[in-house]
Amino acid sequence: MRPFRFAAGVRSTETRDEFVNAVREVEHLGYSAMMLSDHLVHQFAPISALSVAAAVTSTLRIGTFVFNNDLRHPVVLAQELATLDRLSDGRLEIGMGAGWNKPEYEAAGIPYDPGATRIDRLAESIVIMKGLFADGPIDFEGRFYRVKGFGDLPRPIQRPHPPFFVGGGSPKLLRFAAQNANIVGIAPRVLPDGTADVMGCTLAGSEKKIAIIREAAGPRFDQLEINTYPSLSGKVTDQARPAAREVADRLRRRYGAELSEQDILESPHVFIGSVNSLVEKFQMLNERLGINHILVGEDYRDFAPLLERLSGS
Repeated sequence: MRPFRFAAGVRSTETRDEFVNAVREVEHLGYSAMMLSDHLVHQFAPISALSVAAAVTSTLRIGTFVFNNDLRHPVVLAQELATLDRLSDGRLEIGMGAGWNKPEYEAAGIPYDPGATRIDRLAESIVIMKGLFADGPIDFEGRFYRVKGFGDLPRPIQRPHPPFFVGGGSPKLLRFAAQNANIVGIAPRVLPDGTADVMGCTLAGSEKKIAIIREAAGPRFDQLEINTYPSLSGKVTDQARPAAREVADRLRRRYGAELSEQDILESPHVFIGSVNSLVEKFQMLNERLGINHILVGEDYRDFAPLLERLSGS
């Protein structure tokens, strides 16, 4: 099996003390990484918060799940991220996404282009950032960005660049991630009407996504980390089936999706069960899909016992 690596999220802190205590606790519990989201909502902005996290930890890797590419120009972001990698002594992981939250775009007056366009723009951004992280100036002219020079920007400690984390649900984005990222996440696909493709989150649906990743990655597939996270639900409990039934009912009411309790419990996007059953589930997902990078979100205390059983295995 691929060695497991666990990441935690920290989002609902209000003060510096709360944030620092949470980050230090994540490190103390043995998590490999702490990842922050990137939304224009009531949360700390990720770049500023990550600099604080780097300053108060020594082994914890820091990163994002994930930057919205459309909120920052890649040259500006590359300078910020190279700085973060240096200030953290090479502990940065770069989560990048094409953006998906349409109401956020509308509220900020940012054009919400079709998914294929946003993915193409993300692809150009990552090419530019990788170029800026390398030695020497860059000369890039694409559909969305034109960048020339910048031979004197700071370069990250990690060479040739910090690991890139790209996830998604559409075949186009999964293929791009498989060929260009170090960590590939399988995520619910956002449909044109803004809703999630819940049926694609089943075990069978996830197998199809892994098949796309494997084909697109070719020989580099074995070097990839494959991520999942509890986008539908996560709960450590001895009452797994009643909890799964609640999730199935919620998805039926919201999306009209007909999923059984077993569909819910097997889904890579649902972390419901006892510690023992979740250990077995993650081992199954590792063997069957190659999933080994697990983000548990803010329930990191509840999921900490899993680290003792699975980290490094």
